[in-house]
Amino acid sequence: MSLRFHEIAEGRHRILNPITDAKLDLLGEVARLRPGMRQLDLASGKGEMLCRWAAAHGVEGVGVDISHVFHAAAVARAAELGVEDKVRFERAEAAHYAAGVKGADYDLVSCIGATWIGGGLTGTLDLMLPALAEDGTLLVGEPYWIDEPPPEAYEALGTEQGEFASLGGTLERFESCGVELVEMVLADGDSWDRYMASQWWSLTDHLAAEPADPEAGEIQEFLDRARSSHLMYGRRYLGWGVFVLRRPKRRPSGR
Repeated sequence: MSLRFHEIAEGRHRILNPITDAKLDLLGEVARLRPGMRQLDLASGKGEMLCRWAAAHGVEGVGVDISHVFHAAAVARAAELGVEDKVRFERAEAAHYAAGVKGADYDLVSCIGATWIGGGLTGTLDLMLPALAEDGTLLVGEPYWIDEPPPEAYEALGTEQGEFASLGGTLERFESCGVELVEMVLADGDSWDRYMASQWWSLTDHLAAEPADPEAGEIQEFLDRARSSHLMYGRRYLGWGVFVLRRPKRRPSGR
């Protein structure tokens, strides 16, 4: 969908992916955050993760997103939580920003639910790794197939065969990029519902408030497709999770 549709659909969201507040907090624990840790968050949305972790754990860092709507929301959230001295937000195309990072300075590099910035999971990992300190941690949010979907599901969900994999296939993709999966936090059916269904209401309200919107017909089509694809296919076949990755550590050889 277009960036504008994305901004309308997620207008009432703070977290722009199917993870709950509790699981976002759990992810912070899983990632072993500590004061002064430096984080680069690519496609950072409204900055909820970076701002919350700065407030709760003393994390510092940079969030990058192309949307002026989400950028403004992230700046406002940093002010609301009183962490303007710890985080900053850049309005930029995340892949270009990552390519311009000089030095492996970040303890934590994240891309949560936006691996399209690198043309897919493996391309995005390739973008992230150069910015990561030697002992740093990657966080990647990515869909996966719970079961093999029927052919018609790909079109309905706006994806292509091979774009996502099963959990086992996703693990193989990580390993092909030279990183090791050390933890994960997965969404469930309820968190998918909360993420998707609340978008329907936001889109419906927009159409009612702006009947003269020149893109109203396209927005209505997007809304209709979002509802039917989630209920017919997404909830059954499509999972989502945040995967915690590190470069493999050398292990002493046994005798």
